[in-house]
Amino acid sequence: MRPHYHPPVEEISVQGILYALADPVRARIFAALVNADCAQNCSSFLNVGKIKMPKSTLSQHFKVLREAGLVRSVKCGVELHNVSRCRELKKKFGSMIEAILKAYKTNNLRP
Repeated sequence: MRPHYHPPVEEISVQGILYALADPVRARIFAALVNADCAQNCSSFLNVGKIKMPKSTLSQHFKVLREAGLVRSVKCGVELHNVSRCRELKKKFGSMIEAILKAYKTNNLRP
């Protein structure tokens, strides 16, 4: 298996972040990772809200989040453990990401 690509902070763009968080399911997954105490694997999100997700769909969502630079995935055995990169991104993007997640919550779209 080839290693997953994690763009350096300098390569992460506003457009990539907005694209990744435009999907409410991805925004909900990302918000859960931001608020998690530890890394989460894909199976932790089989039920996103009231929506049941197949693992293949979740893998695609994590790929988009990873390639946008929002999450870091670390192989642990046969699983990938995912963590938010918010701390790294805050230096470049300030509170933009927090504002996007807050907007979802304010509009009752509950990411």
